[in-house]
Amino acid sequence: MSVASEKMVSLQPAEAAARPLNLAFVLDPLPGLKAYKDSSIAMMRAAATRGHAVFAIDCATLGWRRPESAGPGGVFGTAVHLHMQSDNHDWFREIGRDRIPLTDFDAVVMRRDPPFDNEYLTATWLLERAEAAGVRVFNRPRALRDHSEKVAIAEFPQFAPATLISRDVEQLQQFIDEHTDVILKPLDGMGGSQIFRVRHADPNRNVIIETLTRDGARTIMAQRYLPEIVAGDKRILIIAGQPVPYCLARIPKAGETRGNLAVGGTGVAQALTARDREIAETLGPILFDRGLLLVGIDVIGSHLTEINVTSPTCMVEIRQQTGFDSAATFIAALERECAIS
Repeated sequence: MSVASEKMVSLQPAEAAARPLNLAFVLDPLPGLKAYKDSSIAMMRAAATRGHAVFAIDCATLGWRRPESAGPGGVFGTAVHLHMQSDNHDWFREIGRDRIPLTDFDAVVMRRDPPFDNEYLTATWLLERAEAAGVRVFNRPRALRDHSEKVAIAEFPQFAPATLISRDVEQLQQFIDEHTDVILKPLDGMGGSQIFRVRHADPNRNVIIETLTRDGARTIMAQRYLPEIVAGDKRILIIAGQPVPYCLARIPKAGETRGNLAVGGTGVAQALTARDREIAETLGPILFDRGLLLVGIDVIGSHLTEINVTSPTCMVEIRQQTGFDSAATFIAALERECAIS
């Protein structure tokens, strides 16, 4: 892989890495990213600041080809070499782009947003082939497949609220009758999409269940409503098995039960509580051992509600409000995994 000799960063490295790395970030299309809040861009800026070469690969360009005499084959992607800039309206300049085998990179960071659909699944299969060829991939493709962001809490029931995962309409109705006030949500949603609060006497409960389950054909999650949501749905980042000391409490706007920033919630950074730390320090080492370098867990009150492994966010807001640079912490961990720190 040819790397241009032109200086690649406009942000001066505060501390250069021992050896510059070629880092590829597998992303959604660049024009859709919002630099003022995007954690992936924060990571790429942190990588550039430490002297690494930054490449972006649109997940849609990943592919595999059988080795032939005309070329080495294997997993490839169209890699855009980025010159990172501090302007949030003009945050990168393209240096060049080529179809490049992933084996040419020191590490590949998978940061495509959910939903975890068939295309996402296919991307993990391709990345696993790259991993088999010696590529360092974070988070590990198998770990991404093994940890449904909703279902994964079933491994840690001691921290979860009352929860039912089912597509059986009768069971879901019984759960609502038992707990009287519940949250229903699909297993593959993100950003607060298709989340419903349903009370025992809600006249729309039948149609909500029918719609979410597609008349019993799709499994969903039901959780007891946690009134502590008024104080925020806390996103806690775990990097290399260790919790970031601050979380972002996403507080619902008036009249809402969802704290997600995408639906108007307000993010307030705060120090972890003892319970937050207990949950994060229990999960962290277990998940890290499975190849999950970056995890974002969601905690409401004292309960674990989700384990996010695909593309955890909130790095920018935490840094803006506390000064703690989670993105730089992640890049330092990535360097350690590449054995250069």
